[in-house]
Amino acid sequence: MPVTQITLLPGYEREVQERLVNRVSDAVRSVINSAQAGTTTFIQEVSTYRRDGRVFTGGGAAHPVASEVVASFLQAMQERDLARAQGFLAPGFAMCFPGGARFGSLEELVAWGRTRYQGVAKQFERFDECWTSEGTVVYCHGTLEGRWLDGTAFSGIRFIDRFLVQGGQLVCQDVWNDLAEHRPG
Repeated sequence: MPVTQITLLPGYEREVQERLVNRVSDAVRSVINSAQAGTTTFIQEVSTYRRDGRVFTGGGAAHPVASEVVASFLQAMQERDLARAQGFLAPGFAMCFPGGARFGSLEELVAWGRTRYQGVAKQFERFDECWTSEGTVVYCHGTLEGRWLDGTAFSGIRFIDRFLVQGGQLVCQDVWNDLAEHRPG
């Protein structure tokens, strides 16, 4: 039964502390075979500490929830609010879509999409996060619905998007879906 202690300077909101203990507990359980009920993680606050000859009295900024950043970006894209969607992107953001189609701008993606369908929307089933030394990887699962170029409706087409989120910004997006399997010939 692992017990993990986190020591923080004051200033972190309750939601951030809850997110931290949940994620640390999940990380511990990913390495040690322990039941959730047998894993304890707690936070202790200290008022001051010293490191590298400097004294600190307050905590740093917390990252936003990566899956919420992804969901907000995808919502802006569905609304075709490209200016708002652009605000979520890190410099050098890159996208890779089925068939190896690569884009460096949202405008390129939208223009490419116009050659494939009249419109498309995502129905989200779930968002999964995993944390790496490069940032947070977010997988978004669900189905697509929309209209083909000839006006025929489609729905229930599977998709998975993979995003890398660093510092609250999207670095890259990889997309997999079954559109080609359902596309009219």
